[in-house]
Formats: sequence, C-alpha cells, structure tokens
Amino acid sequence: MSSVCLPAGDIFVPVQIEENDIYTGIFKLLEVIRPDWSKEHVKFKLYTDGITNKLVACQYQSQAQFNDNISSGNNIVLVRIYGNKTDLIIDRTAELRNIKKLNVLGLAPKIYGIFENGLAYQYYPGVTLNVDTVLDSKVWPLVAKQMAKMHKVQLGPEVTKNPMVWDKIDQFLNLLPEPFTDETKQKRFVDSFGSLTRLRIESERLKSYVTKTESPIVFAHNDLLLGNVIHNQDEGTISFIDYEYAAYNYQAFDIANHFNEFVGLSIDDIDYGKYPSKEFQMSWIAAYLAEFLNVDSPDQSAVEKVYEEVQHLALASHFMWGAWSLVQFELSDIDFDFGRYAKIRFDRYFELKDNIFKQLS
Repeated sequence: MSSVCLPAGDIFVPVQIEENDIYTGIFKLLEVIRPDWSKEHVKFKLYTDGITNKLVACQYQSQAQFNDNISSGNNIVLVRIYGNKTDLIIDRTAELRNIKKLNVLGLAPKIYGIFENGLAYQYYPGVTLNVDTVLDSKVWPLVAKQMAKMHKVQLGPEVTKNPMVWDKIDQFLNLLPEPFTDETKQKRFVDSFGSLTRLRIESERLKSYVTKTESPIVFAHNDLLLGNVIHNQDEGTISFIDYEYAAYNYQAFDIANHFNEFVGLSIDDIDYGKYPSKEFQMSWIAAYLAEFLNVDSPDQSAVEKVYEEVQHLALASHFMWGAWSLVQFELSDIDFDFGRYAKIRFDRYFELKDNIFKQLS
C-alpha cells in the first residue's frame, strides 16, 4: 500500500490479511474501524463468486439477532481482499479516488477503511443479477438508467479522458511472459493463440478499425458483469459495485461489456446463444439514452447509432478480457481455469471480427 496515495480523510489500517488466515486479519481491521464491535457478536459470510478478489461480509448482531443469512442494515461491513499481484493491473489510487467521488454522488459505496491488501466499505442490501433477472422488464431499465447517470459524471481536469481500453490491452499484453513459467501453460497458450506477437498484431488491427467509432468518451464502470450489479427489490433500486477498472472510456464499450456478460455466470455456463437480441438491445439503449440525454423518448436514429457502436465495441471487450485472463493465467493462484476463459473470449472475438471490420472499412 505504500505506493498508493490515500485520498484525504481515509482511515488506513496497517494490516495485511493473509490468504490462509483471513479472519485474524479482519478482526484486527475491525478493531480500528469498528472498535465497539465485540468479537463474539460478529458473523462472517465469505462470497465465493469472485475470481480475483476475496469478499467477506462482516455483520454485527446481538446473539438474539443471529440468523443464517446476511441481512440488510447499517451493521455490516464488506471487506475486499485483493487477489495476488492484482496491483500490477489495477491502479489502486485511481480506484479509491473514483469510489469517493462516486459515493458523494450516490453512485458508489462509502469506504470505511483501507488496509495493506484491500479495503472495507459499505454493504448494499439486495441480490446480484443473474442471466434471468438481467432480462426482467422491471430490472433492466433501472440498470440502463444507473449506467447513464454514471456516464454523466465529470471528474476533475487532472484525469485523462482518453479511452482506457487501448492502454489496458497494451498493459495486459506487456505483462504476458515469454514464455509462460509453466511448460503446460505455455503449450496451451501456443496451441490456442499461437504467439504473443500474433496477439499484438491483432490488437493493433482492432484499434485501427474501432477507433473510427464516434462513440463519446464518458466515465465508465468497464466491468459490469452481473455480479457487480445489485438489485434492491424492496426499494426498486440498482447499485453498482467494484470500481477497479472504472475510467474514461467509450460509452458503447460499457454497454457492450454489460451485454457480453448476459451469456453466463460461470465458465461452464457460458452460452452465446443468450447474447441479447437486437430488439432487447434497442429497448435497453432507448432507456439509457432517455436518462443520458434527459429526454422522454430518444430519436430512433440515435438509438440505432449507439446499437451499431455497441456491436463494434463488443469486440474490444472480448479482446481486453481475453488478454486480462491470460495475465491471470500466469499470475493468479485462484482455482479457476483462466486459460480456458481466455480462449472463450478470444474465440468469440475471432468469430465476430471479420463482419465488424467490414462494417468499419
């Protein structure tokens, strides 16, 4: 954490939470940020759907209040423990700055404290989306409007407004080893992708075509997978979490990236037959533009334009997360087949690219 410049007012706790003993470290953290919580009244829930970080909910209740499920309330702290070497691919200083700015605007949770390898922050009551609820007519318009609200946020002049996707792709490719340290991984990489040089050439080709887009540059989440969208059914609200990749980017990238996540929650469930239809996307984009442009009903031509840009930027989404997954394939110690996931994303990229490049020629 010494390389992270903390925003003013944040509490830093000099604790390193160890992978094999997370609760000892969490108790040390809570002693500082929640000094009135007694250990015997703290209940934990470890979330298991993340593939780069560990997330633990810490709930304080009297013994009489204990139940089997984490409930809503102000007596909950979420603790996110960063994954191994994720500081190589994520700007933690920017992440903290963005969360604080968005929290003031009601778009991100409050940070309670920062420790050496993670942060503690506010719990949003509700449930994460799944492949069914993301299509619910009572839910998806809320997601579209929430994204539009975020896209209207303006950070200060010190923040670069260039689209982040190209820098991220370059960063991920530069982190790939030549060769992979594990011989089996190297063989899988060669069999599936050929060489790093091939990926570099392809990334330049992608950039040369997609930079022709007229999609505006906005402040985007850039990682709106279904698990990062919280639906509070009681209040009829949507909240976004996990702003590790938030930065200025193409408007259509954020939308396309979200649509790309409709196809499955786990690596074994991915089915591109679930990719949303044009009809659904057009309706979603219309709801988004109504909020973004502050109009009752956007012009059909405007909706069609964004739809076309979304199809183009879907390519960049596949390429970026494919490259990201290859970095994780080398660095991560989490039990997840990042090599297989990278192949899924790049296979989809190569399946779609020729048709998209023809449109952009």
